[in-house]
Amino acid sequence: MATLRPGDRAPAFTLLDQHGEKVRLSSFKGRPVVVYFYPKADTPGCTTQSCALRDAEPDLTGLDAVVIGISPDAPAKLEKFDEKYSLGFTLLADEDHAVAEAWGAWGEKTLYGRKYMGIVRSAFVVDAKGRIAAALYKVSPKDTVPKAMKALGTL
Repeated sequence: MATLRPGDRAPAFTLLDQHGEKVRLSSFKGRPVVVYFYPKADTPGCTTQSCALRDAEPDLTGLDAVVIGISPDAPAKLEKFDEKYSLGFTLLADEDHAVAEAWGAWGEKTLYGRKYMGIVRSAFVVDAKGRIAAALYKVSPKDTVPKAMKALGTL
């Protein structure tokens, strides 16, 4: 699994959001972006992580930061997830996990002794110039916001 490091250029992407609209990372240039990868919408850990980011929205907005969540779910499932929890930020469908692979957030996982490929829960802070300011691989749902806020505070 290739990993990103601070200073690396954030890999470009164009994906469909929860409303079926194309979203490009480059459209946020000039603002810091918190990009997080989560395995599956509406599961306990992913809900905890997403709701924590939703609840941190006033602090993130105060830092001019945008939040983007990415999972392998289809846009329709992302829309239901967004509506159910009133997330209010962009959720993107990476159904073929190509973007997760480019960001190093796709890798081997183990569950009950069984190995399989899947999303490695990760969060990244991308600075206003499109460079990685922080790469948080295997971040816990509850640590995503504090660690992202810490990284944003250094920009």
